[in-house]
Amino acid sequence: MVILSFKIIEMKKLLIINSSARSANSHSRKLTEIFIRDWKNKHVNPTIIIRELGNTAVPHVNEKWIAAISKREALRTEEEMEVLKISNTYISELHAADVIVLGVPMYNWSIPSALKAYIDQIMRINETWKLNPENKLKPYTGLLKDKTLFLLLARGSNGYESGELNQHMNHQSTYLKTIFNVMGINNIHEIAVNGTSLDVEELNLSINKAQQLIKDHIEMELANFPRA
Repeated sequence: MVILSFKIIEMKKLLIINSSARSANSHSRKLTEIFIRDWKNKHVNPTIIIRELGNTAVPHVNEKWIAAISKREALRTEEEMEVLKISNTYISELHAADVIVLGVPMYNWSIPSALKAYIDQIMRINETWKLNPENKLKPYTGLLKDKTLFLLLARGSNGYESGELNQHMNHQSTYLKTIFNVMGINNIHEIAVNGTSLDVEELNLSINKAQQLIKDHIEMELANFPRA
């Protein structure tokens, strides 16, 4: 009698998050589109969820929201459950994803307000992070495990990388890395198009470099694929 052994292959799930207020002529959106295209070229029928923030009214945290998360789920009223509905959806998407791709333009040296509202919705204790009071050096434990994050960034000027002239003004990638580190994601790759408001030739070089980096990083992801 011959017993056949089969490996169960799990396809990596991709979550794309767009935060630019612009629909057309958005460099961060172009990067996420390129990522999706290259990802599809390497995967058969991939699972891709696209979460739109930039052109959507992302709810801001309010007093009812704070009251709701301060209670155990069993004690929440129907109204409080409704207040947390979109937050729960956002968090479920993050937990389900293996690879998260975040398209972010730099607005006033930071991030779009819609993305900040989204972050406030997902930074929930015992949902994406928990307190670790016994360790003063690492007071938070992230609950988003075994995930890769790609930050696809667009900036109007240059010099925001480590060691460059405007590094101290970069509250875009530094903030995002801090937030997602707290939630447990440490495998973070940053790809940026710099100088979108400057010289066209330099901009094209930056775009071409970013596009090649996306391809290279997808190949790196495939090095760990498939999983059994």
